[in-house]
Amino acid sequence: MTEIARPLPDPAVGSPPPTPNPARTGQAPISLRGATSEPPWVRRSLIGLALAFMTLFLFVPLGTVFYEALKKGWDVYLAALVDPDALSAIQLTLLAAAISVPLNLVFGVAAAWSIAKFEFRGKNVLLTLIDLPFSVSPVIAGLIYVLVFGLQGWFGEWLRDHDLKVIFALPGIVLATVFVTFPFVARELIPLMQAQGIEQEEAARVLGAGGWQIFRRVTLPNVKWALLYGVILCNARAMGEFGAVSVVSGHIRGQTNTMPLHIEIVYNEYQFAAAFAVASLLAGLALVTLVLKYLVEQRVKHQMKESQHA
Repeated sequence: MTEIARPLPDPAVGSPPPTPNPARTGQAPISLRGATSEPPWVRRSLIGLALAFMTLFLFVPLGTVFYEALKKGWDVYLAALVDPDALSAIQLTLLAAAISVPLNLVFGVAAAWSIAKFEFRGKNVLLTLIDLPFSVSPVIAGLIYVLVFGLQGWFGEWLRDHDLKVIFALPGIVLATVFVTFPFVARELIPLMQAQGIEQEEAARVLGAGGWQIFRRVTLPNVKWALLYGVILCNARAMGEFGAVSVVSGHIRGQTNTMPLHIEIVYNEYQFAAAFAVASLLAGLALVTLVLKYLVEQRVKHQMKESQHA
C-alpha cells in the first residue's frame, strides 16, 4: 500500500513550539510550585489583613452588642426580655419561622427533585425564578403583597367582605418571610442531587420500589445533610428578616412586631438597654445557627466527596 504523506504543521499557522526537554538541554527542571507560590510575607500579610478586617467589622460590633446589653446588669437585661412587647416580638418571630421554614422545606425538596431528576420544558425558567429573591429587594417583595392583599389591592375588597386579614397580620408576615427565604433549601439540594445522578433511583425502580419508597429510602438518606444545612440557613434568614416584614407588618406594637422591628422601635425611642438586650438574643440565635451550619457543612462536603468517588 502506498503511504500518504501528511503535511507537517506550519508553525506560522499557530502550532505551539516544541517544549524543550530539560534532560537534553542540561537545564534544571522548572519548579511549578516555586512559580505559583508567594513569599511567606505575602501570605502572612493577607491573613493578617483578613483577620484585621473581620475583627474591625465583625467581632468588635458583635462584642459591643453583648457588652451594651449587659452593661447595666442582669436585672435590666432580663427585664428588657420579659417586657410584654419584647415577648410578643420573640413569639411572633419564632412562629413566623416555624411556619415559613416547613413550607420552604416542602417547596425546596419538590423543586430540587424536579430539576435534578427530570427534563422538562421551562427548567431554566424555574431555576431563574428560584434565584429571584436574591436579586429583588425585600422591600419590593413586601410592596407586592400590599398591592395584592392590601385594602386597596387586588383581593382587598374580597378579604374585607369575608373578614380576612393578610396585611398587618400574621399571614402577611409569613408570606413575606416565605418569599425571601424559599431559595435556600432548593439551592442546597439541587447541586448535590445533580451530582448523585439518577442511577440509584432507577435501580430501585427496577427492583419494584414505588415513588414514595424511592424518595424515603434512596433519595432522602443521600441528601439529608444538605437538606438540614438548607433548613438552618432558611431559619436564620427567617428570624432576621427585616425589609419585607417591615412593609407588611404595620409596626403594631405587641401584635405584628418581630424581633428586628422591635429592636428598631425601642432604639429609636432611646431605650438602648432594651434594644441591645433583644439584639443580643437575636445575635445569640445567629451564633448557634452558625455553629450548626459549620457542623452540617462538614458533613455535606464529606457526602459530596463520597458521591463523586462513587
